[in-house]
Amino acid sequence: MKVLLTGATGYIGTSVLDRLLADGHAVTALVRDAAKARAVEEAGATALVGDVTDATLIAEAAHAVDGVIHTASTPEGDAAFIDAVLGALEGTGKPFVHTGGIWSYGTASDITEATALDRPALTAWRGAGEARVLGAAGVRGTVVAPATVYGRGGGLVRLLTDETDGGVRLIGDGSQHWTTVDVDDLAALYVLALEKGGRGETYIGASGQNPTVRELGEAVAAGCDVAEGVRVESAADTRARLGEAFADALLLDEQATGAKARTELGWAPTARPLVEQLAAGEYLGESVSAR
Repeated sequence: MKVLLTGATGYIGTSVLDRLLADGHAVTALVRDAAKARAVEEAGATALVGDVTDATLIAEAAHAVDGVIHTASTPEGDAAFIDAVLGALEGTGKPFVHTGGIWSYGTASDITEATALDRPALTAWRGAGEARVLGAAGVRGTVVAPATVYGRGGGLVRLLTDETDGGVRLIGDGSQHWTTVDVDDLAALYVLALEKGGRGETYIGASGQNPTVRELGEAVAAGCDVAEGVRVESAADTRARLGEAFADALLLDEQATGAKARTELGWAPTARPLVEQLAAGEYLGESVSAR
């Protein structure tokens, strides 16, 4: 397929680009500048320099492809981008894979696509765009809702070390679960949703591994030989340190299995669990132990 991809140089989008190309798809990657254009062209994609809010550019690009994957979802750009894509694809039945997120479901111990939405303030803006994509007529609109993403040395787990003055500091007391997914496994889900996702369907990208933040922090401390172990803080201190909206999202207690994507699309995540990688010292390298 010919695919228009946004966010191709971002954390998730880079992996999606790699997976699309590996599976034989031809990719036009929308990027913001010449440096990013060179990066995607070196990977094997065709670069399109422009902005997600350029309605004419987006409509022309979407009209020329067989499907669209939007990983560069933002509150500033989504409305214009979605309008342009849906206008170009209307009546074609072509796929449009949009990005949601696990935080939209709020705190819940067994999150599925049928779980009532309870969006935190940080991601409340996602609702309007998701509804438009899922309800679009004549377009095979789907939403992929990633769990907490890890892999390739990145992801929110780095907050346990990178946003501190040394050592390992938890988010709150660390009792909340983070439902997780490896970025390359997630990329495979995006491609499956593109190829055979159902119109109006949401697919949660969760590996079924749901560690607590304390378990993650203790694994970091063990793997990087942090003698003092982990430090806890109050929810109020986390809000003061990271900002109220961001902290409230990170403090959500969430667990999920991603069963629908496995059953309906044949998705089969294979990555080693994050806790195991952290405990083995394979993930953060010397970023903590050198402190």
